[in-house]
Amino acid sequence: MPSRSADDDPRLGDVSEGTILRAILARTAPSSHTILGPGDDAAVIRTPSGSVVATTDTLVHGPDFRLAWSGGYDLGWKSAAVNLADIAAMGARPTALLVALAVPRDLRLSFVERLADGLREACEALAPGCAVVGGDLTVSDVLTVAVTALGDLEGRDAVTRAGARPGDVVAVAGELGHAAHGLAVLFGRFRDGDTPVAVDPARLETGERAALAAQLRPAPPIGLGVMASVAGATSMMDISDGLALDAGRLATASDVTLELSRASLGDNPERALAGGEDHALLATFPPDVLPSGFRVIGTVRARGKDGVLVDGAAVSIDGWDPYRDWDSTAG
Repeated sequence: MPSRSADDDPRLGDVSEGTILRAILARTAPSSHTILGPGDDAAVIRTPSGSVVATTDTLVHGPDFRLAWSGGYDLGWKSAAVNLADIAAMGARPTALLVALAVPRDLRLSFVERLADGLREACEALAPGCAVVGGDLTVSDVLTVAVTALGDLEGRDAVTRAGARPGDVVAVAGELGHAAHGLAVLFGRFRDGDTPVAVDPARLETGERAALAAQLRPAPPIGLGVMASVAGATSMMDISDGLALDAGRLATASDVTLELSRASLGDNPERALAGGEDHALLATFPPDVLPSGFRVIGTVRARGKDGVLVDGAAVSIDGWDPYRDWDSTAG
């Protein structure tokens, strides 16, 4: 859709709620699962399997994104992608998003239009058939995007974190550590003291563009969640807080130990283990099952003293914890 000129881009505080909503809804599209979309008190979504998978995630300016680094499109895309990944991690197919926006009055209308574009195009690219079907709008001093995602299991059981068994293989679909690399680039190269500054493409080195894309516009392997479920995954989860921390959560839920191979974690194993926001899929499979798109990174063993081992040694690396780590990246 055409972008607004500077002369036709009012601040949100100068227009009505109806104007903002019409601008957003003009950029959404119905999905094949939608019986009744935006415009009523609630949406109506088809659930052929009779079960609904639901998740929610909130992105707040400061700890989750910075406007100096993320435009409206980036924020919309990322808000969709991180929720779609949670649906995929249950082995479900995403069907709908509900989006609640809390926006400052001085934000431009074009920003929320681009945010809606990012939401729509992320759904189209990552989860065809899924779309924004409703939400809420309010005013706030702090820009906040809260997304609820719904998914359909299509008659299958959900794949949870609790089903890994000794003898299974541990596998990953998606990249590890790239988003953390992108965040390191932002905080290391695009700050003036404690203040984030706009990203200047001329300052990017080889490999940094892909790392920034992984951080600002992640592309999780959404379709592989259903594929893993159909293939017989025994457990699965989205890696959002770093492989070490999330593997520990899966190990605890399944009452097993995951032994990972450092050589399978790429060129920077420490970043792969500690970095967050990859939104790759971590799954376990019977040893004779490995669907296309997944790669083996370890094995499942009977529960020992430690939940996660790397080449036989206990892992001391934690992942992202906003309550502990936010101050170290705030600015």
